[in-house]
Amino acid sequence: MSEQKIMGNPKTKTKPFSWSSVPVHAILVVYAVIVIYPMVWLLSNCLKNSTEVFTNPWMPTLTPHWDNFPRAWNQISIGTCFVNSVFVTAVTMFFILLIGSMAAYALARFVFKGREVLQTTFIGGMMFPVFLGIVPLFLMLAKLNLLDNYVGLITVYVAYSLPFTIFVLTGFFRTLPHELAEAGMIDGCSQFTVFWRIMMPIAKPGLIAAGIFNFFGIWNEYPLALVIINRKELYTLPLGIASLVMQQQYETDWGALFASLVIVMIPSLIVYLFFQRQITEGLTAGALKG
Repeated sequence: MSEQKIMGNPKTKTKPFSWSSVPVHAILVVYAVIVIYPMVWLLSNCLKNSTEVFTNPWMPTLTPHWDNFPRAWNQISIGTCFVNSVFVTAVTMFFILLIGSMAAYALARFVFKGREVLQTTFIGGMMFPVFLGIVPLFLMLAKLNLLDNYVGLITVYVAYSLPFTIFVLTGFFRTLPHELAEAGMIDGCSQFTVFWRIMMPIAKPGLIAAGIFNFFGIWNEYPLALVIINRKELYTLPLGIASLVMQQQYETDWGALFASLVIVMIPSLIVYLFFQRQITEGLTAGALKG
């Protein structure tokens, strides 16, 4: 009886207080405030009119103006930019994960001449600044008639995103057990079938992690889109917001501007909140399995 009582009610040990942890926690609290407060301030101002934005910028409004959102979506054409960004991001991520996973699997699983050079080239692509390639990229796309259309924009996005994707997925594919691929080959599967039917489902955490990071980069990308896209009907959200900011120099609809910024921010927050565990699992899976 006494043994069952002791086992059923184990004594929990509390961690003793340590003054050495106070500076670390203080820094984390300050950092959290620095990160969270701008979002709270943005959410507060998106419900104000232009007068309240300037007269009372730091306090929430007592009369929220919900009409800022439909006005930003329809009258300022943020809705069109939103649809454009969804299309460009979805198509780009499809090709990035498709091409990146196949290239990473080949680099991780097969030994061939020039493999190390090819892998080093991909890693070197991660260190190449975007701004250094804008002028030659513009000239090349102009000769190929790929300016001011989504084909050129998506092609450039895929090319710039592949080095990081291949780097992440190569390390992940190397951690997967070789026995599964060998068992599939013994059962008569081709390399293509082994890749699609066996390896890809197992590599889901790595694919999710790489896809989420690419989503953040493509969704918020501005310089390349500014160079490639000129027609307003093709604007993505970053271009639409930049154009709206320029218009505010002559107009006074600041409430709609802040509402537009919230519309841009919401998809990123949703993706992060729903997939934050998958991000951690995908990036740490290789270390844990190794």
